[in-house]
Amino acid sequence: MAATGTEPALQWIDLGLSEGIDLGFFTLRYYSLAYLAGIVLGYWHLTRMIREPGAPMAQRHAEDLFFYCTLGIILGGRLGYALFYRPELFVSFEGDGFVSWELLRLWDGGMSFHGGVLGVLAAIAWVGWRGGLNFIRVADYIATCVPFGMLFGRLANFVNGELWGRGPTDVPWAMEFCDLRHTATECLTTGIARHPSQLYQAGLEGLAMVLVMLYLFWRTRARFRPGLLVGVFTLGMGLARFINEFFREPDAHLAEFARETGLSMGQWLTIPMLLVGLFFIVRALRKPELAGGTAPA
Repeated sequence: MAATGTEPALQWIDLGLSEGIDLGFFTLRYYSLAYLAGIVLGYWHLTRMIREPGAPMAQRHAEDLFFYCTLGIILGGRLGYALFYRPELFVSFEGDGFVSWELLRLWDGGMSFHGGVLGVLAAIAWVGWRGGLNFIRVADYIATCVPFGMLFGRLANFVNGELWGRGPTDVPWAMEFCDLRHTATECLTTGIARHPSQLYQAGLEGLAMVLVMLYLFWRTRARFRPGLLVGVFTLGMGLARFINEFFREPDAHLAEFARETGLSMGQWLTIPMLLVGLFFIVRALRKPELAGGTAPA
């Protein structure tokens, strides 16, 4: 399949990417490293944010959030994937003589952004309730850090050669991916030039949102308007995901759903995000700005 009509499409396999680092006894997957990098960088940035005037939490709360948000991302992301995309995982068993619950097989992939968000919200609610913190203000600070993880996660999707884009397309950067799990020497190409939608997502959901959220926090007084950062994050992420879904190939088991409804499952799930984001932005802008304050002791 030609990418421009005269030139062949770029070949993903020619990039020499692999799924992880082979340690001999164990493969350290880049997807796992992406989650780790996003969480660690988010925690590092959160500790810098709470040093600024008006922070709604202390260092000990940041440490609790680091732990519980990590659990929320993993558990919420996996359960959300099963609930929204593959409900059969709740009752899927496999193996001869040994029963294993497929839902727990995180190493096989399958995480939901929306489920991860719900998991993080549950973590914020738990830590906030225990520490007597303002839920919305804490969520503002966490929302500012989330795009780091989105950036690394989408780049990892590209490195893994998964969640590719729609095709055929003739854009100059169109790419052919492997349609089966690949090895360093084996790749069964799809023969279709596709959008590298993982990179589109890394740009919009990741880099663009990182720049927007960091600017609002460090260059404006947005953090003194409770809910504004949450609203911008939710609206921005919803818009980015809605747009990107036009270029991303729907999951095989949801392709018929997308054809019947006109929108992918991912797009339907972003509509509530858009409405929630608009609500929090309007609500925050209609209320007076906080005078500021200090973090609890």
